[in-house]
Amino acid sequence: MSVEGIWDLSISTPIGRIKAAVDLRREDGVLTGVAHGAGEEVPLGNVVLDDDRLTWDQAITKPLRLNLAFDVTVDGDTVQGTSKAGRMPASKVTGERRTVRAAAER
Repeated sequence: MSVEGIWDLSISTPIGRIKAAVDLRREDGVLTGVAHGAGEEVPLGNVVLDDDRLTWDQAITKPLRLNLAFDVTVDGDTVQGTSKAGRMPASKVTGERRTVRAAAER
């Protein structure tokens, strides 16, 4: 299953819904990525695709300084799962892969 592309995510956190985008690419056979949201761009760490399960880590500074661990299930062009920050409760994550046409319209 290919997960490369730009994914528009919605994360339901205790402080409200946060929109973000994740750009996943394969470089020299290794899955890598960058997240964009809240005015910052951060690299993804430990990106792993195991069947339909996609996991990664990222550190953010906005709206709070947090280390996040994402665990989502990929179903075609949609994802759903969770994001967890330390001991805080997990936040629900949903998302859709951006299509070429949708990307051109943005």
